[in-house]
Formats: sequence, C-alpha cells, structure tokens
Amino acid sequence: MSRILSAVAWPYANGPRHIGHVAGFGVPSDVFSRYMRMAGHDVLMVSGTDEHGTPILVQAEKEGVTPQALADRYNRVIVEDLTQLGLSYDLFTRTTTRNHYAVVQEMFRTVHKNGYMVEQSTMGAISPSTGRTLPDRYVEGTCPICGYDGARGDQCDNCGNQLDAIDLINPHSRINGETPKFVESTHFFLDLPAFVDALDAWLRTRTDWRPNVLNFSLNLLDDLRPRAMTRDIDWGIPVPLAGWEENPNKRLYVWFDAVIGYLSASIEWARRSGDPDAWRLWWNDKDALSYYFMGKDNITFHSQIWPAELLGYDGKGTKGGAPGPYGDLQLPTEVVSSEFLTMEGRKFASSRGIVIYVRDMLARYQPDALRYFISVAGPENQDADFTWADFLRRTNDELVAGWGNLVNRTASMIHKNFGEIPAATQRLRVDEALLAETTTAFGRVGELVGTHRHKAAIGEAMRVVQEANRYISETEPWKLTSDRDRLATVLNTAAQAVSDANTLLAPFLPHSAQKVHEVLGGTGTFAPQPRIEEVTDLDDASRSYPVITGDYSAVPAWTPVPVKPGTPVAKPTPVFTKLDDSIVEEELARYAGL
Repeated sequence: MSRILSAVAWPYANGPRHIGHVAGFGVPSDVFSRYMRMAGHDVLMVSGTDEHGTPILVQAEKEGVTPQALADRYNRVIVEDLTQLGLSYDLFTRTTTRNHYAVVQEMFRTVHKNGYMVEQSTMGAISPSTGRTLPDRYVEGTCPICGYDGARGDQCDNCGNQLDAIDLINPHSRINGETPKFVESTHFFLDLPAFVDALDAWLRTRTDWRPNVLNFSLNLLDDLRPRAMTRDIDWGIPVPLAGWEENPNKRLYVWFDAVIGYLSASIEWARRSGDPDAWRLWWNDKDALSYYFMGKDNITFHSQIWPAELLGYDGKGTKGGAPGPYGDLQLPTEVVSSEFLTMEGRKFASSRGIVIYVRDMLARYQPDALRYFISVAGPENQDADFTWADFLRRTNDELVAGWGNLVNRTASMIHKNFGEIPAATQRLRVDEALLAETTTAFGRVGELVGTHRHKAAIGEAMRVVQEANRYISETEPWKLTSDRDRLATVLNTAAQAVSDANTLLAPFLPHSAQKVHEVLGGTGTFAPQPRIEEVTDLDDASRSYPVITGDYSAVPAWTPVPVKPGTPVAKPTPVFTKLDDSIVEEELARYAGL
C-alpha cells in the first residue's frame, strides 16, 4: 500500500466553471483517485477555490460587490457543481481561510530566510483607466522571441519561453484591450536560477511523465529568471515581513499563494480529522507519491514555480538553508497535464456565449454521461473537441445500447426466470472464457489508469462489456428455458461479468456503478459519493463556508467478487437515459447559435 496525494488544480472563483475546466483537472483526478482507493492505497485528494488576484477584483467591481462576497458566491456554486459531478475530494476548501493565510506566510518567511526571495525593482503593468496592477497573464501581445501573436506576460505557449509583460510587442490588456502603462515598483522575486541544477536533476528522473509535459518542463530551464512573487494590489495575502505587512497595497502574488493551497488544504484536512499532523504522512515521507492534475496552461507553475518554492523551503537550492516547521517537503511525483477541450471547433469563451457550464450540463444530462465523454474522448494528450452530435452518439450507442443494455437484459432474464441470481452448475468453455476475460481485465485497466492513460483504460473496460454482450448473443439464454441447469449457469456467468464490468467502470462512472450494484440486488454503498459540509473557519469563528468531503472507505476492492446465488433481483429500470436526436439542434441553438 502506498500513500498517494492527488493534488487537483484550484478553480478560480470569479465565475462558474465550464466543462473544459473539469475535463482538465476534475474527472481525470477523480478517476485516478477512485481507482487508487479501490486498489488499496491511502489517498488524500485535495483542492479548493482560488480566490485572490486582480480578476476577482475586476469581476467584483463589475458586479458591484466586495471581492470576498464575489468569492463566497462562486465558491458555493463551484462546490455544488463539483459535488454533483461526483468528484471525491477528501477536502475541497478555499484560499481565503485563515489556515491558508498562515501556511502561505510560513512558506514565504522560510523561503525568504533561506535567501531565495530577493528584493528588486521592476517595471510592472498598470491599467491606465483604473490604476490597478495587471497580472502577467492578463497582458497579451506578440512574443519577442518567436513572433507568436497571443503570448502572455509570463510565458509564450508557442515557444515555451518565460517572458515579462514589458518584453511583449504591442502589449494589451485582456480585461479591456487598453495598452498597459509600465511603472517601477519594488517586489520580492523568487530566485529561480538558484534552483536550475536541482530542478534539472529532479526532472531528469521523471522518465514516466507524459512526453509533452516533461519536454516542456525541461525547456523552461533554458531561460530561467527570477520571478516576482509580490504584487501591487490590495486583495490578497499580506507579505509577512516588517515594513511590508503594514502596506495595504502590497500582497503576495496569487500564483505564489494558489499552489501552496495543496499543502494548506492537506493541513486543514488533518486539523479537521482530529490528528493535526496526519498531513505529514503525504508530505514528509519520501515513499509517499504525489500527482498534480491541471490543464496544460498551468504546467510551468507545477513543474517549475511550485517545485522551486518547495526546494527553497527545504533549503536545497544553491544558497543552502534549512527547512522550517513543516519539515522536508517532497517534490511532485508527476505533473499530470491535460490538453484543451474546445466546443464545436471553437475555444471556450464565456463572454461570447461559447461555453457549457457544468451546472447547466448536469441540469439536463446524467453526470456519468459527461464523465464518460470526458474519459473516452477528452483532451488527455491532445486537444479534443466537444460536439453535441458526438455526445449524443456516445451516450446512446455506447452507454445506453452497450453497457446499459447488457445490465438491463441480464437482470431482466434473471428476474423473469429465477427472481434471484441462480447458482452455476457445470461451466462450459464459453463460460470460462468470458470470466477469464473479465478477470484479466482488472490488471490491464488498473495499469492504464495508474499511468494516466484513461482513454485506453475505459476502452478496455468497455471491451469487457462487448464480450459479455457477445456471450449472451452466442449462448441465447432465451432458448434454454427447458434446460434449467444450463440457463442458470449462463445467467450466473452473465451476472458475474456484469458485476466485474461494473467494478472496472466504477472509477469512471460512479453514479451508475451504484445503480448497477443495486440492479443486481446489492445493498449498501458501492461507489461512495462526496458531500457538502458547512464548516466554521478553524481560526476565525466569525467565518463559515462549504467544503466538499466524504467517507470513501466503502469502496469495493479492485478484484472480481463472486456474485451470491440467491440474491433477489427485481425487474430493472434503465440505468442510462437515452437521448433524443433533437437535442443536437436544441443545444446548438441554445449556445449562441453555434
């Protein structure tokens, strides 16, 4: 058994999240975490809403509310949506907790004490109309290195080079299109060059990462420069140093505080569990494994900035140093980055109506239909396109006609002929062949999920479904009514295949896994679901907020479990809802006439 940290990207709380977001960070991390729990590992899955930075201020001003009120509203929306999707967080929290503030400030103090936070003057981008600092990522222009039109103020996604906003040719604000003004300001910079050797040595041991992620991360080391970790802004975490802490217009950079959320959420989880030091089992133990899930635009923060912060805290850069009270913090085992999901061939853009919000999707369709599409056709290692026609086809042809039909006809025949799962007598070669297929699939599917090849994994699980459907077609149990022993054996074998396939599909389709379990007469929890819990801030009794948490100890083992003859099986109802062909035109009309 291993301890596994599933560190899931923090959705930004300036609005509801769309299906492209959960395709990158949500469903892949949940499939992995559910499988690892079923395989017997001790999983800690953490995340929360990212609630600081200029975009929150901009949106709050637009809506006429305070930044905290805006964050409160969208934190709750996101919590509700992710819970309904079935993402099994041990703790999904937020970055405006007092616990998070304390952890971030401790990280800064120790990294600074170790000599890796350097005070420098820099030219920062300011919005001429508001006087507000523009984050690097909210300044776009032409890359001075490769000429790509669409580079951001922190990096160029085309050539991978790190940039400063002032380097861009023809820079403009993503917020309102105006040309930014650059003014001199003093900030603390993370001394990234001091970590080049340590980062290089670490990355070169990461031989099993997705090649695009590893190559991109290694290329970043070629042009590593100090990176500003403070901002001229009044919404964020104060800089915990004398002369800075009292300054109302200097705050820690949102991306410095956001990645520390993985650690602060783990600490908050431990404190709420009754064992305040329990988090150390995932962060200080060299044998623990940690996997970070996000979209490809966040690779640099997880394979460069966050590891450098950890190395700085541990005192493992060229300047040496010693860890603070959190001890020796471990670097990521793997950065699991997905590509982008588009919609009908176009980039998601909320402002232009090119968007499908998670909440709207789940109001009209089953959560497992969305989870299935993301798992089988999502942006795992290349950009993928969501189309309503493909969503309809995969739901009806694969979920309804394939998996749902297998469950329904197996249970219907058992109910009609026996009313309970019958006992098998003598199995024939065809029966043994099917069960051998379902049994060996556990190794294949598990290995694929464990190495983040979810498309191939769910393909293998659905191949078991196809084999079981073929078995029923070949054995023709409806013709065996005069041979009760053979009929019983065939239906027992089919029930076992359905049970095994349900376990194989449970990480991907947890809602329907519970239903299939019950269709076969199962009782109790088969696929545990997350719940929303209202909590009080651990360090400020005046504040409360919703978190996602859950008890996932009831998960089945990742192995075939023999069905129990005599288990009553009622007349089944369909597990999946068949979609009408008309939804394609209806949805295209609904979404900005695409």
